[in-house]
Amino acid sequence: MTSRLALAGEPLPTVGHARAYVCGITPYDTTHLGHAATFVWADVATRVLRRVGVTVEVCRNVTDVDDVLDAAAERAGSRFDSFAAVGQFRFDRDMAALNVRPPAHEPRAHNHVEDVVRLAAGLLERGVAYEREGEVLLRASAVGLTGVPDEASSQVPPSARAEDPADPTIWRPALPGEAAWPSPWGDGRPGWHAECAAMALSVLGPAVDLHVGGADLRHPHHTAMGAMAEAMTGVRPFARARLHVGTVRVDGAKMAKSAGNLVLVSDLLESWPAAAVRLLVLDRPWAQAWDVGPDDVAAAADRLERLFSAAGRHVDGAAAADAVVGALLDDLDVPAALAVAEAEGGEAARVALSVLGLT
Repeated sequence: MTSRLALAGEPLPTVGHARAYVCGITPYDTTHLGHAATFVWADVATRVLRRVGVTVEVCRNVTDVDDVLDAAAERAGSRFDSFAAVGQFRFDRDMAALNVRPPAHEPRAHNHVEDVVRLAAGLLERGVAYEREGEVLLRASAVGLTGVPDEASSQVPPSARAEDPADPTIWRPALPGEAAWPSPWGDGRPGWHAECAAMALSVLGPAVDLHVGGADLRHPHHTAMGAMAEAMTGVRPFARARLHVGTVRVDGAKMAKSAGNLVLVSDLLESWPAAAVRLLVLDRPWAQAWDVGPDDVAAAADRLERLFSAAGRHVDGAAAADAVVGALLDDLDVPAALAVAEAEGGEAARVALSVLGLT
């Protein structure tokens, strides 16, 4: 059995230590199943690495400087930081219930604004960024930032000051009433991609082994973030492997507050065991988009019961247990691991339950 994790067919060799950057939440709303899927899969990836002896250092950021968060806080009549703290508390509660291990580092964007200023200054010095009317933008053509924006691009419309619509904002002037911080270009705020780049660089250094986020963050967020980091440090690639978790949908539509189709984790936990909700997320290929239906949690709960029953069987299952771990190392193939665990029982089922965080 190999002891090396492979993702999307690409091996991820490690020598004792791995760094994972997980793009975290913007804490303005209650955790829904689409959010949870990303963080549960990130947790499983790190558990699999730890199973084969790798020490994993996880950084999961909090985007608490954000236009959407500001708007939600204003509607609630609250300061952005106080509003974000409440949202973060609720998120942490849901993650603890789902047995997602706390990260080693949890940087908050408002504590890293000065790092964004340093990032902007460094990219200007390297000639890959430019300043227009107090806004600093990355020149996409200078760093090879290409590709057609996907659904995530709607979260960050192009700047009117950009030379090219593909040029992402690193720093922008603050609008009246917005929280603002000083910079050489005037009082302003960091761009979203720059926040994550600055937090990753300041916490984990110039590169990471694993970069995790929802599939909707693939482009432009992760590509822009990586381009900024690479242009700043000269270290390439910024991420050796990426885990872009498949979108959770309802009746074919992406789960989102704007669509009014949220399935809240807290609501599910009122009626179902947390391990069943976790298994609901995991019993499928990690990159696959999927629809959640009204009977799916019940089916996950039934399978969980079968797994616990299988774990209680007294069988000599060392080879089967190795097969479970082997399946998980091979692209986090949870369905294959669960099939072995349920069929063989004993140690194989106990290992599956443990590594998948279902106990």
